[in-house]
Amino acid sequence: MSNYSFYLKLLSDSTFGRGDGIAGIIDQEVEHDSDGFPFLRGRTLKGLLREECDNLVDVLPQSQKDFWQDSLKLLFGVPGSDLKVIGKMQVGDAQLPVDLRRAVAIQIQKKELTTSEVLNSLTTLRRQTAIDIETGVASDNSLRTNRVILRELVFAASLDLDVDQDCLEDSLSLLSAGAQALRRVGSGRNRGKGHVKCWIQTEAETLNYSDLFFDRIREIGAA
Repeated sequence: MSNYSFYLKLLSDSTFGRGDGIAGIIDQEVEHDSDGFPFLRGRTLKGLLREECDNLVDVLPQSQKDFWQDSLKLLFGVPGSDLKVIGKMQVGDAQLPVDLRRAVAIQIQKKELTTSEVLNSLTTLRRQTAIDIETGVASDNSLRTNRVILRELVFAASLDLDVDQDCLEDSLSLLSAGAQALRRVGSGRNRGKGHVKCWIQTEAETLNYSDLFFDRIREIGAA
């Protein structure tokens, strides 16, 4: 098992939505733990990475595509398949630094902080309304309040790859390229919200695995 870290930095205020809100106060709440810390679920993150890796492979020539499809299946498995072809990568929740969370948890236990204070220090509320294009005024009952996570925060998730050594480099190169291609997360990402920068920290810090992906493409194309 090879262990790596995935990092996600918020370049704009973002919402890791949990699908509900607080009646009469917030229409869309962010996903957060029992201490008030926002986080992005590993299952959601894995789906986002798969989408970006799929997009990278889809634009390649067929001869290249066949090669990289094997890496895709190795990492993410095949949707709807049995355990024999399940993905070999496990993705943890993307969370704020563990030292920070531990220190704050102690303060909460000592009654020096509340979970609401923690959540409010890392987020803010944004209000928006729909404008009637004919009248130019706000539509009735269209005011919505969403909680957003403040920009510049950095989240980290564990990546555990149960991949044979001879396949590891190709798998990491594809995964790293997919991480760099991931630019939007959270609610409204298809409307330009949730701008992020993502990268994977490997043991070989001097080796840029995303560059290696494109080197391998050129190498396979020349073969």
